[in-house]
Amino acid sequence: MLEILFSGFLFTAQIFITTLIGALPLGVIVALCRMSKFKPLALITRGYISIMRGTPLMLQLMAWAYGPYYLFGLSMGADWKFVACSIGFILNYAAYFAEIYRSGIQSIPKGQYEAASVLGYTRAQTFMKIVLPQVIKRILPAMGNEIITLVKDTSLAFVLGIMEMFSQAKALASSQVSMLPYLLAGAIYWVFNLVVEMALVRIEKKLSYYHD
Repeated sequence: MLEILFSGFLFTAQIFITTLIGALPLGVIVALCRMSKFKPLALITRGYISIMRGTPLMLQLMAWAYGPYYLFGLSMGADWKFVACSIGFILNYAAYFAEIYRSGIQSIPKGQYEAASVLGYTRAQTFMKIVLPQVIKRILPAMGNEIITLVKDTSLAFVLGIMEMFSQAKALASSQVSMLPYLLAGAIYWVFNLVVEMALVRIEKKLSYYHD
């Protein structure tokens, strides 16, 4: 039983890592577009964030997986469901991360931008070397909450027939008429979240030299 659950956990971990790799940098881009002085871009970005946060992630996953066929008659390959799952998670979490980034960026005093300009920093250098490190420290607790939620949300991949850990637990529970697979899966999710939480605490300690 544990072997089957761990085989599903590999898919769970893959969805989790893929989402972070895609959503963390994309969230920065979305946040900057959301704050852009070019109003059409800001409005489009605001609409994207509203849709991603205002509709169920499960529905978004199904739209990406089955939309190409129902909308355009395209028959996607066997690997498309995992690709669609990754796209759905990345775009959804990028919207949440973007709002967290935006709150962090807007919390930085304008005087720091002015001081950096006097010292000859470009806007890109100011953002990457001065603003972003402070923003990361300030938003880390909020980001940590979203990342831990992501661990649990990976179970939504079952709707696409991806055999991640929850899907494996569900199949085992049905075949064995037992709650034990669910209990074991819950324990694995919990341990995974503990590891993630420890990693976030360690990162926070390393960033402790940035004082507000």
